[in-house]
Amino acid sequence: MRIYNLFLALMYLGLANSPIKADPAATPAHQGFDKWIAHRDSGGKRVDHGYWRAFLAAYLDTTWADGIHRVRYGRVPKPNRAALENYVASLQSEAVSALNRREQLAYWINLYNAMTVAVVLKAYPVATILDIKYPDIPPGKGPWDARIMKVEGSELSLNDIEHRILRPLWKDNRIHFALNCASLGCPNLAPEPYSAHNAERLLEKGAETFVQSPSGSSLTGGTLFLSSIFDWYKEDFGGDRKGVLAFVSRRAEPKLRNKLRGFSGQIEYRYDWKLNDAAPGP
Repeated sequence: MRIYNLFLALMYLGLANSPIKADPAATPAHQGFDKWIAHRDSGGKRVDHGYWRAFLAAYLDTTWADGIHRVRYGRVPKPNRAALENYVASLQSEAVSALNRREQLAYWINLYNAMTVAVVLKAYPVATILDIKYPDIPPGKGPWDARIMKVEGSELSLNDIEHRILRPLWKDNRIHFALNCASLGCPNLAPEPYSAHNAERLLEKGAETFVQSPSGSSLTGGTLFLSSIFDWYKEDFGGDRKGVLAFVSRRAEPKLRNKLRGFSGQIEYRYDWKLNDAAPGP
């Protein structure tokens, strides 16, 4: 606890001074880590995400006119970068199997997002997360398959958390809009940590906000432009065009929702892999 408080102190001292992803088809099969089926029915420990809350308050910029949340990577001083890495390390020391199911969901989402930011900070400045290199990972494939974490004795990658834990064990397609891949095309990084108490609200808000954003969906000249998320993970949205349209229509603005009734036009998928950096671009 004293060490954790030191990290928080460093954080607040710092505040005063203040396109293709690794082919989703090649990601780990949609099969779960059976060990994390285990959980408490209720109660149990609450994981402290206070540092992540403070980090987001300090360095996440939610004021851009396009609605995309950006991270002020260039403003994070070295002590706070180290403190973020220590927060991520503290999460890896948790006995996840002893947490209740809602606490586990928040834990995995926060670990994924905080680790992603830590990975970018270690490599910063970069134009895109795709340029971050790890040994044995092909150039241009990004960090998702690198085994950079260890939880309860298992070495994990970001892809493991997404495709072998969250997707198969929770089977909730809104999880795609809770995870942030440090790019302009991804769903927004939430301005607060996930918790057992706010997860349902944040999951639904994240899905709705993304669908209603230009990155998520837009209709132009009879063509429906959708995020590539709906193409890469179509199986999570009913497995076909009809399922994708149903998900989008339910959360779209009323004007678009009306136009999507009986929609039979063309659908095109797109994604912007530029870094979600708060620094103005060239």
